[in-house]
Amino acid sequence: MNRWSIPKLLEQEIMVRDKVCVYCGTQLLDSVPRGGSRRAAATWEHIINDARIVTRENIARCCAACNSSKGTKMLSEWIQSNYCKNKGINAHTVSGVIKEALKRQLGSVLDI
Repeated sequence: MNRWSIPKLLEQEIMVRDKVCVYCGTQLLDSVPRGGSRRAAATWEHIINDARIVTRENIARCCAACNSSKGTKMLSEWIQSNYCKNKGINAHTVSGVIKEALKRQLGSVLDI
């Protein structure tokens, strides 16, 4: 298990699935070159902000910039933020795992 209590097998599965940020599509960096920007650094994300939910539907990898912006906000609220608008992030541009999470949060209101 890693320090976020993600089992090694699940961690490996997610790393294969999420090669780009699940929100903005930025190519993720597993290590940041010396002096380089950490904005594209790969971070672990609990889509629903509950560290006890450690499933493939709730764990994702995203860039440090998106993770920092989302913080503890609900996904359905954050996706409407100025940050997302400025970056062109919306329910249609996010990865499949995020689309599914939005559908669970918003139910039939979301048409994607």
